[in-house]
Amino acid sequence: MHPFRYNRAQTVEDALQSFGKEPNAAFLAGGTSQLDLMKEDVLRPGALIDIKRVPLSAIMATKDGGLRLGANASNTAVAYHEQVQKRYVGLAEAILAGASPQIRNMASTGGNLLQRTRCPYYRDTTQACNKREPGTGCAALEGINRVHAVFGANEKCIATHPSDMCVALAALNAVVQVQKPKGGTRSIPFADFHRLPGDEPQRDTVLEPGELITSVDLPAFTGRSHYLKVRERASYAYALVSVAIALEMDGDTIKAARIALGSVAHKPWMATDAAKELVGKKPDAALFRAAAEKAFEDAKPLQHNAYKIPLGKNTLVRALMETSGLMPLQGTAGTAFASSAGGVAGDDIEG
Repeated sequence: MHPFRYNRAQTVEDALQSFGKEPNAAFLAGGTSQLDLMKEDVLRPGALIDIKRVPLSAIMATKDGGLRLGANASNTAVAYHEQVQKRYVGLAEAILAGASPQIRNMASTGGNLLQRTRCPYYRDTTQACNKREPGTGCAALEGINRVHAVFGANEKCIATHPSDMCVALAALNAVVQVQKPKGGTRSIPFADFHRLPGDEPQRDTVLEPGELITSVDLPAFTGRSHYLKVRERASYAYALVSVAIALEMDGDTIKAARIALGSVAHKPWMATDAAKELVGKKPDAALFRAAAEKAFEDAKPLQHNAYKIPLGKNTLVRALMETSGLMPLQGTAGTAFASSAGGVAGDDIEG
């Protein structure tokens, strides 16, 4: 680990001022991912601005009937909050499907949004990686790319976003509230917060240097939400594919729908056209299968990850069946039996 300076902030203003005084600074909240990357020599900040004591942990109702999650609220606090479990079930499911209780106790809401990819080539400093060192290439393109993107990738980067929580927040149409370093704030719709690699794969989000996440706002929601994660073992594993659903019903007809897919792109991937297929129709298996086909029609598999397409379709169908009530809820953590070559045992989802 490279030497760095450490500053402890007490207020938002203190944090922003400290950041502005330090070259190559980074904010530190729970540190559950950031410190590991520093130890592995992937990240080399010149200074850490500790914001853990900045009063941003509150979870409170908003004037429009939604819920504001403070950036420092722990994943545990959010997952077990009464209003989250009552009104935003998919978010609670997503958080509890990730990491371990100990990590969830430390990990923050704002930090979860800023997780770096789990691409093994990004985390191996002996390998070429445009995300870690722009201009060096992407070793994953010709390497073992079974966990990589099937949407939105390019020749510069094929990494996927690792968060469970972010997939649910995308489906719930959340908004990220940000404090600017020179004063003022801005609100960023969650679907616009994370970036595709483009020409700057090193940038995961649209945040500008020195901007600080202060909260994540959930809009008022009275519908049904659900998160389904498929992974290779039952706990403490990142998703091969995940799905977050938000449905609003009008009697027995789907009034509105949002579908977000995880571990298939550089960001939570919105299956907008597939969701439109559901609106104004009654839930049934054939409708959901058609929506799943629509969701993955533009997928572009790599050498080792073509299995993600049938797996993703089946996961989406099951998630829709469970969300709509056509299938009993079987839990949030499915298990796919995948071989080391990236194949799936059959087309069905186990677990």
